[in-house]
Amino acid sequence: MSEDFELPEDDFEEGAEENPSLLNDAAFSLVNQALAAVDELRVEAVDVQGAGCILDFGVETTGSLAAGLALAEICMAGLGEIQISNGEVAGCTWPHLNVSTDNPTEACLLSQYAGWKVNVGKFFGMGSGPMRAAYADEAIFSQLDYREDATAVIGVLETGRLPDLKVVKLIAEKCKVEPERVALLAAPTSSIAGNMQVVARSVETALHKLHELGFDTTQVVSAFGTAPISPVAADDLAAIGRTNDAILYGGRVTLWVEAEDEELRMIGPNVPSSSSSAYGKPFVDIFKESGHDFYKIDPLLFSPAEIVFHNLETGSVFRFGEVNSEVLKRSFGL
Repeated sequence: MSEDFELPEDDFEEGAEENPSLLNDAAFSLVNQALAAVDELRVEAVDVQGAGCILDFGVETTGSLAAGLALAEICMAGLGEIQISNGEVAGCTWPHLNVSTDNPTEACLLSQYAGWKVNVGKFFGMGSGPMRAAYADEAIFSQLDYREDATAVIGVLETGRLPDLKVVKLIAEKCKVEPERVALLAAPTSSIAGNMQVVARSVETALHKLHELGFDTTQVVSAFGTAPISPVAADDLAAIGRTNDAILYGGRVTLWVEAEDEELRMIGPNVPSSSSSAYGKPFVDIFKESGHDFYKIDPLLFSPAEIVFHNLETGSVFRFGEVNSEVLKRSFGL
């Protein structure tokens, strides 16, 4: 790997005092760690003249389980812990991905959520990671009153094509940084790392669903989620189906909240994926029926199978939804 791809931490300036670059700063050191371990992670630094850092986590590389953990952690700006654990799917021993965070709104909604459609020429990728907070163009940033004045930005692209300089320049322009201060990590869903970083979104889907339902997510103090690691698919369409099914039908999330019991009783039944009229069949079938248009799918579907609230104010516990092993068996080919 050429030293041209290094983003030295001692050259990384703090963001402006008014809107400090907390998320991008936190992810920055994680990117440097990945750069120092490309061989172990089975990823590759890609030479794009004029760009700060492009890392291939699965487009033209094999990637690894460790790469998947690193990619998911960078998506969350280092504000979450990601671990592989042993679990079960339909009576079969199966690896699960556990996610925990004590900064759920920041880690999940302001960083991890894939809310930026990066579309340049023939390139398309769903953008996540802390670079979103520097662009801050999505409605959620005004709703949560957050943006960052970054001097360097870190992003993860869910894509089957490596980003070129045009992509880097677009992101740099939107984030108001120089192209040399952009670090992008790319992986398709149909790769080991890309598959894992999507399955690591169990908590994120719960938080986003709550936000869409009008719940103040700053009331969520801590969060834990787990979901089965879906089999890596042969193509992106099948991969989109399996990774979504892992969360929709196998995801379990526990939230520690400070809220009113009545509010949790009212909103709880609408949180799990089973609250959607589209629930009950593999996501790839739902996606095909929608004409491959996510926006035609009932938005209530995108959430974990089960959610548990621990109310720190009252000691009450509320559980809604349940895992659907039958759909997981069909989706995973068991």
